[in-house]
Amino acid sequence: MPSPAPSNLWRSTSVEALDAPALSGDITVDLAVIGGGFTGCSAALEAARRGATVALLEAETIGHGGSGRNVGLVNAGLWLPPKDVLAILGESDGKRLIKALSNGPDIVFGLIEREGIDCEPLRRGTMHLAHSGAGLKNLKARLAQGSLAGRNYELLDAAEAARRTGSTRFAGALLDPGAGTIQPLAYCRGLARAAKAAGAQLFQTSPVAAIAREGAVWHVQSGGHTVRSKALLIATNAYTTQFGPPFAQTFIPVHYSQFATAPMPDDLRAQVLPNGEGCWDTALIMSSFRTDRAGRLILGGIGNADGHGEPIHAGWARRKLRAVYPDLAHLPFEHHWSGRIAMTSDHVPKIVAPGPDALSVFGYSGRGICPGTIFGMSAARALLEGDDSELPLPILRGHHERLTRAKAAWYEFGATASHALFPR
Repeated sequence: MPSPAPSNLWRSTSVEALDAPALSGDITVDLAVIGGGFTGCSAALEAARRGATVALLEAETIGHGGSGRNVGLVNAGLWLPPKDVLAILGESDGKRLIKALSNGPDIVFGLIEREGIDCEPLRRGTMHLAHSGAGLKNLKARLAQGSLAGRNYELLDAAEAARRTGSTRFAGALLDPGAGTIQPLAYCRGLARAAKAAGAQLFQTSPVAAIAREGAVWHVQSGGHTVRSKALLIATNAYTTQFGPPFAQTFIPVHYSQFATAPMPDDLRAQVLPNGEGCWDTALIMSSFRTDRAGRLILGGIGNADGHGEPIHAGWARRKLRAVYPDLAHLPFEHHWSGRIAMTSDHVPKIVAPGPDALSVFGYSGRGICPGTIFGMSAARALLEGDDSELPLPILRGHHERLTRAKAAWYEFGATASHALFPR
């Protein structure tokens, strides 16, 4: 079956909507936020609820970037196991980050409930699937670190994994019963709507042309107009515009693509992920599986399905679907889309201070919903109160990644080669 033209399912199904104009005049605020994703919108909401004046500038539309192209898995922590985080950051900073992110699903689902965000929230757990015996060994090691992560993981055997997924392809799974899934674009728009209701000023189609500091005030220019602000948060992540030193962010851009089937017939819907858990696997070239409220099966994998490798990635998605869920092989893919991930070499996010009363946050390395929400909230508090102690990580004075283009090309080459060689 031919792949459809690129079409983001989340844009087609988001119930949450937002009306925000372009910046059309000069304004003065307490906090200027650049970027309308999870981080920027949660920061704007937190600041506005604390009584601060806020202006958020988004170059496209709210959730246009990675937040609106996300898989939608509401997981605690990072992709890295806690022991790896401690090894990279050290005992003190590692525990600080782990603690901050350990209750991420509570924070996200709490915000959804508090603000009445209509984003298909389903808190029935997520499963890390063992694609092989070696993958199961990896999951057992992660299970042993559950207490470090502050999570009550459950190790499922192959039979239970088959019952929960509807597929016999997996050797087991690690279940986090407190995690879940959402419609990510609707969540992002809902945060923005709540921020606007709390008094924040939101501006779409307002790309930032320049940033400068004059005296004790930041000047952010867009469309010939200026936002003057005491504090500044840059939250553009993988969709950043490089404003030049000291605002440049360096990371490895990695693409992730998703393919959504037509809604499954009722009999198959009752067999495939019947409880609604979201899943990803232990393979080196990772895959994800989940369903949405309408009963579509959404399959994801590393690679840019909107680029030159589109036929290869689309062919892989069809074969992968047939291998994991043979009974779904006849269903057409009605949507496919890609997004960029800001990857760092150590897979740990970064908080950089490009100047006084300014923070730049980026590098979630593929896990954006909970970390993005938490980093945004804590960054808003830190900037407004002048207290960095509640930030999930210490502030860096700078961060530089080497050979980012070469590494990005290597990721894409590896994903494309793996997908091309996937059994036919």
